Formats: sequence, structure tokens, C-alpha cells
Amino acid sequence: MASATTQTADHFRGEDFATLLDETLGRDTGFDGSVVRGRVVRLTDDYAIVDVGLKSEGRVALREFAPQGVKPEVKPGDIVELYVERYEDRDGSIVLSREKARREEAWTSLEKAFEANHRVNGTIYGRVKGGFTVDLGGAMAFLPGSQVDIRPVRDVSPLMGVPQPFQILKMDRARGNIVVSRRAVLEETRAEQRSELIQGLTEGMILDGVVKNITDYGAFVDLGGVDGLLHVTDIAWKRINHPSEALQIGQPVRVQVIRFNPETQRISLGMKQLEADPWENVALKYPPGARFTGRVTNITDYGAFVELEPGVEGLVHVSEMSWTKKNVHPGKIVATSQEVDVMVLDVDSAKRRISLGLKQVQRNPWEQFAEEHKVGSTVEGEIRNITEFGLFIGLSADIDGMVHMSDLSWDEPGEEAMKHYEKGQVVKAKVLDVDVEKERISLGIKQLQEDPAADALASVQKGSIVTCTVTAVQTNGIEVKVDDVLTGFIRRAELARDKAEQRPERFAVGERVDAKIISVDRAARKLALTIKGREVEEDKQAINEYGSADSGASLGDILGAAIRRRNTDGED
Repeated sequence: MASATTQTADHFRGEDFATLLDETLGRDTGFDGSVVRGRVVRLTDDYAIVDVGLKSEGRVALREFAPQGVKPEVKPGDIVELYVERYEDRDGSIVLSREKARREEAWTSLEKAFEANHRVNGTIYGRVKGGFTVDLGGAMAFLPGSQVDIRPVRDVSPLMGVPQPFQILKMDRARGNIVVSRRAVLEETRAEQRSELIQGLTEGMILDGVVKNITDYGAFVDLGGVDGLLHVTDIAWKRINHPSEALQIGQPVRVQVIRFNPETQRISLGMKQLEADPWENVALKYPPGARFTGRVTNITDYGAFVELEPGVEGLVHVSEMSWTKKNVHPGKIVATSQEVDVMVLDVDSAKRRISLGLKQVQRNPWEQFAEEHKVGSTVEGEIRNITEFGLFIGLSADIDGMVHMSDLSWDEPGEEAMKHYEKGQVVKAKVLDVDVEKERISLGIKQLQEDPAADALASVQKGSIVTCTVTAVQTNGIEVKVDDVLTGFIRRAELARDKAEQRPERFAVGERVDAKIISVDRAARKLALTIKGREVEEDKQAINEYGSADSGASLGDILGAAIRRRNTDGED
């Protein structure tokens, strides 16, 4: 018995529950799945009660009469088309759907439009993975993200809820799938507008457009079906480093066609051409030598650009930025947006170039020093640098004077004299020379004292015979002192008349010799002397006085006679 009961229960579970329910509720009436017309009888808070001419009234949710968020516009007495979902439910009421009725109606209309390749109107109302949902008058369609616009769109919110045309790409009623494209409509419209615009396009034409894209070198402007390039240099007369400083995507602009190539269909646009050229009469407004105040707009390795007025800039070359700061990057002298005073140096209106000077509006420190410190005056400063050829002494915050090693001491060689000085030491010096053009100031420390060799230099002259003291013996000659203050040198070839005697080693330090002065270097306080020349001169004098080479007497006989005569004169 129990076994029979179990089999009966299993058999009941195996029955199609949906089939049994349909049989119980009377689904198979011939009205299910059809579209009928009905009249709204009354409204409740959530439903509309509709008489469709059947045995009972049906009800439809009010939200099906309007899109989400919109108040339904339905009232008693309205005639509406409805879809019969179920002829009779558990409560004996007819289950109706306004949304499905609209969908059935829409599908029929959309299929005709799809077959005829016609556009359809729809509204983007939602976002899904990979795209958006579009309401096509009751039928839902999918809009892929790549089919929204011709170019990628960052913000789609302005397109949401706005009725607009679409092109149906694919339809499958069995699966309820519809794929649409907004891009196809735009491309078709764009092609039509482009063709019309290109045919009537001429250089110089003024057009209205919208900025579609911004790059480092300019902006692309949509002229209504065709794009043109607005180069960064043609946006404004003033300097613009990046187009984003003056333009934004989506901004309406008025532009002029500068160049148009019908073959490539490339269009070059300009905005500044619609404004007055600030470079007109610029030579009259900015004459050379005049001073103006400007703003630094750009800094490069070779100088800085200064804006004198919107659209008019001049270049301050790095060499014209400072009197004293050499080989310094312009960014260490001026800063971007800084207000500076400049002087106009040159104007080239044809090339739109103005040369400006920054240092010219300041006092030339070299001229100022020359006016305040005459040659021969004494100055004091700190040793800022020591080089292999002299000392650099700071004379002000910006300029230095140089003491050459030869101007350190009257007596010591320059290398030895430099050992007495060190960086940071404060010293006094005499101004020897100021060269404003070359920006040089020559100083001397030894000139603060009288030259001990001044009297000796005044008394010696070329050709004089002087007595010298040997101070050093070298392989190429000997060094000597004259009057203990003048330095002289006798070369090896000048040590004697006879070559055999031209040996430096036959002289000793401290030995006194007579020599003839060949030349005098008063600036270096040095003499060039010769013993050979003195001997030759003595020989000539002896010949002139005691004999002639033509008389047949030898030089030895003449000299012997001269010596004997000298001795005789001495005895008398």
C-alpha cells in the first residue's frame, strides 16, 4: 500500500507543473499573446483598470505608461493598446502589459526601417557593460561604446535622455536583440556636410567651428563635417607655449582659412588673423635707445623673451643681460613672469624681431670705476682668486682687477713674489689702466713703492761700458748685476772675441767684468751685454790710435806699442 502511494506521489511530481497550472487557470483561450485595444476605466495609486471587452477587466501598472522618472499621462476614457499576457490569473483577472504592446508595435516598425535601411529615433537611457541601452519607442537596443561617436567621447552624460537618430546594425527578433549605431549617422551626415563645405571653401573665408582635439602643436577645429588645423602660432599674436592655455575642447571659435589644399583637403586655420596686427608701426613705438618695462614670458639657453605688449615680444640675448655675470644661464638672472626694465637695441619689423638689453638700463660698472678711480690712484680689496699669471682683487660686488705677477715686486721674480699672497687676503694696489671696452682693470702692487732701479735705468744707455758682477753661471751664458739693482745677461757667444774663450765656466760667481750694453729693456729692468763687443771696440780704438792695418804692422805689434807708450806716459 505504501509502495503504491509513493508511486502515485512520484508520478504527480513528474507532471509538468506549468501545464497543470495553465489548465487550471484557463490559459489556452486564444487571446493570450495578442494585442487588443481597451478603454481606461479608472486609476488607482499604482494601476490603471482597463476594459478590453472580455469577461473581466484587466489592470496595467502605471509605470508602463511613461519612461522611468516621468509622470504617466493617462486618464480615464483613454483608448490604449495592450498586450494580453494571461487571459485569467488566480484572481480571475486579465493580465495586461502596455510595455509589451509598445514593444510589439515597435518591433514591427523597426523591422520595416531595418529592411529599408532607414534611420530610427531613440533615446540613450542607461549604461551597461561595453556600451549603452537605447529606447527605440518601446524596443530596447544595445549601443556599443565604439558606435557612440566618430571620436572617443569622455563624457556621454550630455547625450543621455536626448532623442536622436540611430542606424540599426543588427536585429534578431527571436532573441530580442537589436544593435544600433549613432556613429554611422554622424559619419553619413559628416560626409554630406564635408562635401558641401569643401566645394565652397576658399582661402580667407571666415568660419565658425568647435575645438575637437588639442595637441602640443595646435588644435583641430570641427568646421561642420571637416576638420582644420589651428597651429599654436596662429592662435594669438602673443606667445602661447601650449594651445590649452587659450583653448578648451568643445569651445566655439571663429577662425579664418589661411591655406587650403584641394588635393589633400588639408585646411590651415588662424584666429590671430582676425585681430589687428600689433607689429604694425612697431618701429615707431619702440625706437632704439628707448626704455620700457616688460614681462618675461619665456627663458631659453640663449636668452629671455620679454613681452612689451600683447603680441609684441623682444629677445634679451644672454650677452646683454648683465655687465658682470658671464656664462651664466638666463634663468639665474631673471624669472618667468618677472617685470623687468629693458632698452631697445634694434628693431627688425620685417622679421618681427626686437633686440633688447637688460644691462643697458644699469650703470656700466667699468665706466663707473673709471670715473671714480683715475689711473695712478690707490685701491684696496680682497684677493678673490690666484692664478698662474697673477692675482684677482675684488674692487666691488661685481668687478675685479688683476695684478700681473710681474707687477708684484721690483726685486723678486713673479713666481716667487706670488708665494707671499693667499686667497682672502686684503691688499692695496695702484690703478695702472682701465679698459672699459675690454672690461679690464690692471693693478700693480710694486708700483706703490719707488722703483729702486729708476736712477740706474736713467743713467745707462745702449753702447755704454759698465762694470758687472757675476751672479750666476749657466750653460748658455752668465747672469750679472749692474749697480747692484739692474739684472743683465751675457750670452755664450758674447763672452769673448775668441771662440775658445767663449766658455761660461771660466767665470766665477762674484767676479767683476767689464761689458758693453747691447740693449735696455726698461719695462722689464733688464740689460743685454757683451764682452766680445767691448773687446772688438777696444781693438778698433787701438788701431785708430797706434797704427793702421794697411801699414803692415800686426795687431800684436800695435798693441805692444800701445802698452809701452802707456807705461812711458806713466813714468813721466
